[in-house]
Amino acid sequence: LQSITDDLVRDLAPLRFALPVTHVYNPLVYARSAWDEYCARYGQGQRQVLLVGMNPGPFGMSQVGVPFGEVNSVRGWLGIHAPIGKPENEHPKVRVVGFDCLRSEVSGARLWGWARSRFGTPDEFFRHAFVANYCPLAFMEQSGRNRTPDKLPKAEREALFAVCDTALAETVAYFQPSTIVGVGHFAESRVRAVVGEDSTIRVGRVPHPSPASPSANRDWAGQMTQAWEALRLP
Repeated sequence: LQSITDDLVRDLAPLRFALPVTHVYNPLVYARSAWDEYCARYGQGQRQVLLVGMNPGPFGMSQVGVPFGEVNSVRGWLGIHAPIGKPENEHPKVRVVGFDCLRSEVSGARLWGWARSRFGTPDEFFRHAFVANYCPLAFMEQSGRNRTPDKLPKAEREALFAVCDTALAETVAYFQPSTIVGVGHFAESRVRAVVGEDSTIRVGRVPHPSPASPSANRDWAGQMTQAWEALRLP
């Protein structure tokens, strides 16, 4: 995973993004120690399930370097607490304060909270699954508003997706999952683009836990369990 990360960071570095994007964060650079700890502790060996999210949230992975990285979940349940640096160009309204972040990333609290309630311990969850993001970059506008990768202009999107597709394909080859689950429609669509419709790997989708999705605010954990069990996953 370290070499996949190294290649991904290198290939993303030359990409440029025009207005309305004014700031781009790559936590695989300034929060690399936390990501490496996450991979070393929970990312060794094959997995039945690969869960793929979209990209870092401003108060999750952007802060602590772990996918869906709600601070309390990462520190309290996953047991990860590492030094976090600063992005090269920090947005004044979206400061990176690492594990000192007091704001909870709702998506992460929901996802890891569900994993905890279903599996009990991180070791039991990660015995079956691993969680990664498709794109490691977070995009912000001048106002501080988050801009998701699917909203980028076509040329920027295609350049970004080419790099992220390669990293995802390498991650799939590493974990050799029998099932890949996209967290939300976007992630599922990128997984299908990478593995192909005729792949021996089964591709599914679970609902995204973001509060921006109205349906996610109505018993997301119940919806997640229903989708998980419909895929006949552990």
